[in-house]
Amino acid sequence: MHPKVMVIDDSNTIRMTAETILKKEGYEVFTATNGFEAMSVITDTKPDIIFVDIMMPRLDGYQTCKLIKNNSYFRDTPVIMLSSKDSLFDRARGRIAGSEQHINKPFTKSELLNAITRYV
Repeated sequence: MHPKVMVIDDSNTIRMTAETILKKEGYEVFTATNGFEAMSVITDTKPDIIFVDIMMPRLDGYQTCKLIKNNSYFRDTPVIMLSSKDSLFDRARGRIAGSEQHINKPFTKSELLNAITRYV
């Protein structure tokens, strides 16, 4: 049984890139364009790990991460923040929201796969 991976990003390109990389490696991939959409997909699919973009309209990555972590069923699901901004402040906010790791965009194939290997 391959791990289920969720990718939440408002960028079509990022979602497609991540999905292509991960499907080639045999992962089952689910995507969402925003935090609200993501919550229903997460509830339906119960992913093993979640990658979430920080900068999204309406519900940002920090808020999305908090929602996931505040849900008792998904509290232990690893959440990896994706961001084009790499500052200590962003990393700290991600940790406060409950995320396990921070990966910079554009990410590499090995960064995605290493995160999955490490947390799943």
